[in-house]
Amino acid sequence: QVQLVESGGGAVQAGGSLRLSCAASGRTSYTMGWFRQAPGKEREFVAAISWRGGNTNYADSVKGRFTISRDSAKNTVYLQMNSLKPEDTAVYYCAAAASYLATHRSNYYSTWGQGIQVTVSS
Repeated sequence: QVQLVESGGGAVQAGGSLRLSCAASGRTSYTMGWFRQAPGKEREFVAAISWRGGNTNYADSVKGRFTISRDSAKNTVYLQMNSLKPEDTAVYYCAAAASYLATHRSNYYSTWGQGIQVTVSS
């Protein structure tokens, strides 16, 4: 089993940057993903990276602005978020999937972090 803890959230002005971290403990040979949920909206896929890091996947809304990466030595996955927009405001969740592919399908993800708030002001 794996446990996930997110960090790095906060408030930033539009155009700014934040880097989210997700520290994993336990078994870590998982595909890792980031999802987000804004108030009144459904949870949506943001980005994913395969467990060896060779395959990444991004939602169209964040392509070119967000970058997902992982440091296997530190068992940590990162989400670098640049050129942030007010519509990026949400609670961001880290998740782990027993999958070889960087899937966007939330039902493949069996373990979730507690979530962390990201607020982008205009």
